[in-house]
Amino acid sequence: MGKSQKKRLMRRHNPMRVPDSHLPKGLESAAESSAKKEAIPPIMQKMESPDSSERKWACVAASNLIQNDPSTRRLLQGKNVVGSLITRLSDSEEEVWIEAAGALRNLGIDGGYDICAEMYNKNILAPLKAFVPKISSALSHFINSPKSLPENARRVVYEFAENVITIFWCLSETSNKALNAINAMDLVPFLMSFLGARDQLPTATVTAAAQSLYVLTDDNWPAIDAVRSNVAYTSCLLDIVRMNEQSNEASDDRFVMLYVLCCGILGNISPLPPPSTASYLDVSKDIIFPRLQPVISSISLDVAVQQVQELVAHQAKEPPEIDKLSLKHVPKSDHKSPTELEFEKVENRLRTVQLALEILTGAYATLPDPVTGAEPDEDDGEAVKGGDGDMADVTMDDAMDLDRSSRPVTGNLHASLSLPALVRPLLALIQPTALSFPPPSAPSCHPPTTSALSAIHVSAFECLNNVFLSLAAHPHSELYADDSTGQTIWSEIWTSLSKIGVDIATGQEQKRAIWEVAVGVLWGVGKIWKGKLVPTEEHVRILMSVCGASTDSPIQVKCIGALECLAQHPSSIDANRVISSYLLDMLPTSTSPSPRGIEPLIQAVSALIDIYSDERLPYDVNFREGRFEERLAQGVEGIRKAVRAINRKSETDLRLRGEEVRDNLTAFIKYRKELLF
Repeated sequence: MGKSQKKRLMRRHNPMRVPDSHLPKGLESAAESSAKKEAIPPIMQKMESPDSSERKWACVAASNLIQNDPSTRRLLQGKNVVGSLITRLSDSEEEVWIEAAGALRNLGIDGGYDICAEMYNKNILAPLKAFVPKISSALSHFINSPKSLPENARRVVYEFAENVITIFWCLSETSNKALNAINAMDLVPFLMSFLGARDQLPTATVTAAAQSLYVLTDDNWPAIDAVRSNVAYTSCLLDIVRMNEQSNEASDDRFVMLYVLCCGILGNISPLPPPSTASYLDVSKDIIFPRLQPVISSISLDVAVQQVQELVAHQAKEPPEIDKLSLKHVPKSDHKSPTELEFEKVENRLRTVQLALEILTGAYATLPDPVTGAEPDEDDGEAVKGGDGDMADVTMDDAMDLDRSSRPVTGNLHASLSLPALVRPLLALIQPTALSFPPPSAPSCHPPTTSALSAIHVSAFECLNNVFLSLAAHPHSELYADDSTGQTIWSEIWTSLSKIGVDIATGQEQKRAIWEVAVGVLWGVGKIWKGKLVPTEEHVRILMSVCGASTDSPIQVKCIGALECLAQHPSSIDANRVISSYLLDMLPTSTSPSPRGIEPLIQAVSALIDIYSDERLPYDVNFREGRFEERLAQGVEGIRKAVRAINRKSETDLRLRGEEVRDNLTAFIKYRKELLF
């Protein structure tokens, strides 16, 4: 059973801020759903105009059309707006390349990986690289001579720096090629200079630098080493994290994002290196857990949704921004109405919570396992993949860790001694809202909010997965004895899942991401309170359905694990019979192989041994009356063949696990047959 972790190349759960998966494929369908398609030809025409004012207008107009409008974004992309805007980054007029950078920033954030890949392939890094020393020089001049330029001129530079840095962030998440190219630019000193001068710069610009640095230090050793090698950098990050939370700055939503990002960067580079005086800190225990729990507890999703719905109603009374566009009236590409600024505040709060959840998930993923002396495999961090983001890969070696819970426990146990305080806010964050999963027939009234909400639900489930996996790996008798807590948690998880439903329509791909993580959460809870959770017919049916519908072995393993735990409720004899029959159907026979893959097969065999290891339990009547020992015996040879087929070199852990289960099965059958005499 695997811990959910950030996937190295796709960290954001929804790489599109404004998803377009609900739209039919093709430019023709995008044209049919776009209300602004008539504005596109003049924009693309003026992008190449000899008149700089027209080129600037085109960049601003493209930037405004991109936001919150996936169909129009598709049409612009089909007209090579990316290539045209990258060309404008080398424009002879400063105002033009400033506006082009703003439009490309919006494309990168709203459009996701495909557009970012297109930017990289069209060599956007060449002009961006040239901007870095210019921005550094300008900022150094402003800081040393703050009155040398008027505030509005400095603001233009700050906003331009923010746009360029944000593009670096988006590109860093695109591919290994883009990440390696950015590593070669050695951006860490450039980015850290913004954090070091945070008192003299706008919070938004500093936060963009922190966001880019957070992504660059995520499983990326060139950047990690660059930060760790400079004591001043770690001291700067700690100073931000340790700022008095009661200060005026700390109450600003943008500062909270900066604060959370710095916690994440410290987590990425931990352990902190000597000779820093903070090298003794346990970053997870001393920084991440105590400081991020209040962040995820600070928001009510239902209140946020209500605010958005009220803003949508208010915005409907305002004239569309496109109607204001003319060569005589050119709003800045970053211009936002008061309503749009309120939308942005709500979205920023939601994204901050999502980020905090992601960092907490990673912290729990690195808590010590009960296995000592083993070096982590480089690919162990490739877990959670969902929606466009991320789901836990479960290996049989992970599954064995849960079954070895009787071994001596070592390492940091602060998360396993009792139910962590963050479980309660996590359970609140998995509950869907009215805007979380709108049906295709009634699209979201504000897609960015829907994107953020669904990402929060996925992230909260991932964090719960790691919390309960850590607890299950380090059993605690007091927690196991607390039946009411286990039943409450189990019920709240199923309440969320029942609202989400198993019907997944186009545009609702995050539902699938949730289910694939949630079955792991159910398994973890089931392991902790094994034998205490009363199985219902509906829950058993759904777990079987998810297992049967999935072609992914790790998901099937988690479903089987959850079913195994439910089957061990002593008095639920009927549920035990249904589950055991389901597991027995996965076994091979003398004439046919298993209908499942090798990992689910091994897990099913292990589950059956575990369920019927105590013949004194009431439900053992099913084993005796159903003559299960005969069915198990019929599958022994098929299981042996399946285990022998596992590659000993490339799948060492799975092979060892299979051999262990095979031997256990042989001994178990012998033991059960001896009971008959």
